[in-house]
Amino acid sequence: MATIAEIIACIEGFAHPMYQESYDNSGLIVGNSAKKVKKVMLTLDCTEDVVEEAISTGCQLIIAHHPIVFKGLKSLTGKNYVERTLLKAIKKDIAIYACHTNLDNVHDGVNRKIAQKLGLKDTSVLSPMKNTLKQLYTYAPLTQAEAIRQALYKAGAGKIGQYEDCSFSASGSGTFKAIGNAKPFVGSLHVAHEENEVKIEVVYPVHIERRVLQALHDAHPYEEIAYGLINIEIPNKDLGAGLVGTLPKPIDEKQFLKLLKANMKVPCIRHTKFINKKVSRVALCGGSGSFLLNDAIRAGADVFVTADFKYHEFFDAESHLMIADIGHYESEQFTYEIFSELLLKNFTTFAVLKTSVDTNPVNYYS
Repeated sequence: MATIAEIIACIEGFAHPMYQESYDNSGLIVGNSAKKVKKVMLTLDCTEDVVEEAISTGCQLIIAHHPIVFKGLKSLTGKNYVERTLLKAIKKDIAIYACHTNLDNVHDGVNRKIAQKLGLKDTSVLSPMKNTLKQLYTYAPLTQAEAIRQALYKAGAGKIGQYEDCSFSASGSGTFKAIGNAKPFVGSLHVAHEENEVKIEVVYPVHIERRVLQALHDAHPYEEIAYGLINIEIPNKDLGAGLVGTLPKPIDEKQFLKLLKANMKVPCIRHTKFINKKVSRVALCGGSGSFLLNDAIRAGADVFVTADFKYHEFFDAESHLMIADIGHYESEQFTYEIFSELLLKNFTTFAVLKTSVDTNPVNYYS
């Protein structure tokens, strides 16, 4: 068996909570992280019926995409479905964990899953996040520079887009005088020393900073390590909202809608008028994605697949592209596959179940 904390660490190693939006509430919502579990249930939404199913199947942990608690609670009396769900889970000692917009924002998350269902290739983030990268620079003796670089790479630094083991080095001369109880790696106490050194610079995502700094301290021979950290404002191409990619071959608009309906298993699609052009480049965003319409247009998309467009927002397409609104639940319904693949890859000590409850609050009459 694994503890809830170990399971959460696995998920957050993939989709760090640092990358959730400010309004979000991802994380452990109910439960003791030290508890060991035998069964885990996966769902898009955690509802009373999902908790009932967890009870009947012996699951101790529910992993949901949408947080059941989104706004602050001032009481817990069972007056609405949120409070009733929480009370039921607490009484039966069932933990509830949510991984929401951080899973949306990672490149291999929710939107990548949709892209896979549609067969898109050459995908890239539609609206990359800023302020998620830092630069580390340090100074090392020439003979130790390569070992330090390799340690930083191993810790996850030095990755830029589709390139890894990236760094910049410049040679120079460092000076110091060791005093007191110092134990210098080179030079002698109370004697001014000049050493041929290399300045090493690497970029890393902010959520692995502790690991990168630990690698630096473990690999660096100096007793006192000179280093600096710089915030980088350039967008991180591996993180952000939405994706854009290309179909294997261009198809007409009706063919694309048929493909979309079949592959995403949706009962109907709301869309703007046909603009009589082949569909090749497709932008998408799981959930509510209307805020990305201009990004989709700038990316040269022929179609933008998402959900929750309001009536007047459909006008904003202005024949630049076709909007295809497939519904919020429908766009994210395969999110459980991400959790399942991740957990089954990393654990063999507990069972992973998908809920049989249809949690979609929207119904269609035909």
